[in-house]
Amino acid sequence: MRSKLASIRVATRATILSVSAAVSAFAVEPQDWVDTHLTGLVKTYQWLHANPEVSYEEKATANHIAKSWEKSGYEVTTGVGGYGVVGILKNGDGPTLMLRCDLDALPVTEQTPLPFASTKMVEVPGRGATGVMHACGHDVHMTNLIGVAQYLAEHLSKWSGTLMLVGQPAEERGGGAKAMLREGLFERFEKPDYALAVHVCSKTPAGSVALMPGYALANVDSVDITVKGRGGHGSAPHTTIDPIVQAASLVMTLQTIVSREVKPIEPAVVTVGSIHGGTKHNVIGDECRLQITVRTYSDQVRAQVLSAIERQAKANAMLFGAPEPIIQIGGGTPSLENDDELASRLRQVFIETLGEDRVIIDEPSMGGEDFSRYGKEGVPIVLYRVGSVEKARLDRFASMRLPPPSLHSSTYYPDIDLTLETGIKTLVAAALDLLKKPAS
Repeated sequence: MRSKLASIRVATRATILSVSAAVSAFAVEPQDWVDTHLTGLVKTYQWLHANPEVSYEEKATANHIAKSWEKSGYEVTTGVGGYGVVGILKNGDGPTLMLRCDLDALPVTEQTPLPFASTKMVEVPGRGATGVMHACGHDVHMTNLIGVAQYLAEHLSKWSGTLMLVGQPAEERGGGAKAMLREGLFERFEKPDYALAVHVCSKTPAGSVALMPGYALANVDSVDITVKGRGGHGSAPHTTIDPIVQAASLVMTLQTIVSREVKPIEPAVVTVGSIHGGTKHNVIGDECRLQITVRTYSDQVRAQVLSAIERQAKANAMLFGAPEPIIQIGGGTPSLENDDELASRLRQVFIETLGEDRVIIDEPSMGGEDFSRYGKEGVPIVLYRVGSVEKARLDRFASMRLPPPSLHSSTYYPDIDLTLETGIKTLVAAALDLLKKPAS
């Protein structure tokens, strides 16, 4: 039965590709294609937005992506590194280009005015039920790649090589790329010659893109420190070793790592995002817990900062005569470094596509993105940003002296028509440039 189904699938795919080849004979420019298909793509976006799934639970999302790519004629494999999806389309000799989108949403309760706003809920350990929302624009990324995949499948005469589509789970938890690579993404399929990804931006005007060579996003590490003390009565602090006072001292001391130990021209951030200790007004507890995020670019500074945190935490405990703290450093995501040559090449492509005034030289961010892991495997990568808020709306926020809602905000939403138009046109243009047919 399985072999029969496989034969049917192969035959169906062959039929789709033959139809695509016929359509390809009547090539349509990307702008005209988007104009014709935008209504359907917006409906896809609305479904994805209304049906978000958090990291490691993207079953329905992955199924939707897989069906869309299969419909366009790609050979699709599911279940790669969790709910990861891979689509392959071979079209003659040439390089392999990987295009990646991310599938997961965030545990954020949506507060936008959209009529298709998410009402989904999820149980979060320690927090109870909360809403689920595509507050980081992954619904846009998926819709964008569905459109790009369809256009390229319908225009085989315009390019030559192999397209490798990747729908990656668990980007928000920083584990999806690692899981897909661990399950042999580049061995089971193809190791690409190039890899591209888009990410929406709430500060860049819709209709524009922003990119830069070199470091674009940071190393992200998590450090958990449990400060140990000796509890007792709040009226007799001399009989105790107060872990809260010890933790307060450590919080302030940690700030000197960036200001006094790291070279001033090297970016670094040490933020204590959570501190918890004690149970009652007049009780000095036995411990206090700190949760810290660390952001750097270079591997050298990364190691320096993490080592300094550990050293200062231990030294601080000695200062208070306290037991040695428990220090746990979580495996984070590596910094994202855009390939210089590839970024410069794509900038020219985007200028030709949109005009120079709509291609912005981006600035680096201390945010993180596990798309970086593909670059660490030796693949030239570029992640570029697509503006998602129309200028009129940005001007309105500016007139009120308010910043626009950032990504991860419960009130963020894109102006989807122009965002999709720009994303599809630029990613198609990039693909066609990198997969140029050899001169005859």
